[in-house]
Amino acid sequence: MIALGIDPGSRRIGYGLVDAHQGEIRYLAAGIFRITAKDDIPALEETKKEIDRLIDEYHPETVAVEKLFFSKNQKTAMAVAQARGVVLLALKERGIRIREITPNEVKLAVTGYGLADKKAVWKMVRLILGIHDLKVIDDASDALALAIVAAGDRG
Repeated sequence: MIALGIDPGSRRIGYGLVDAHQGEIRYLAAGIFRITAKDDIPALEETKKEIDRLIDEYHPETVAVEKLFFSKNQKTAMAVAQARGVVLLALKERGIRIREITPNEVKLAVTGYGLADKKAVWKMVRLILGIHDLKVIDDASDALALAIVAAGDRG
């Protein structure tokens, strides 16, 4: 089963893909979509195109999308919420199973501790995937953690 993890942002969206088969989880891809449009509507269109491209390339069966939990900056929170909405709509349009996960839930699932820092998540992602020299930035590492959780979710 191919699982996709999405760490949404307004101008930078992390993604990670894994393939779970017979109890093993194999790394497929990870990276960042850098949204270049300056204005909100074109940025949302660009987000949709990138998500559609990713779906067309990998055909994920399930997707975990990080929930927006808190932001001190209301303007940033609104922009991320809009991008997240576009991601969810793109997935729903394709009939892909969606699981929304809070940051603490994914940290708990991957590290065993819901308040783990990003470095701990990154270390566990590398360990779970068996790729000790995996070099990805935080957003992609977080997305891989989400994909790992989605791959293990049969519900």
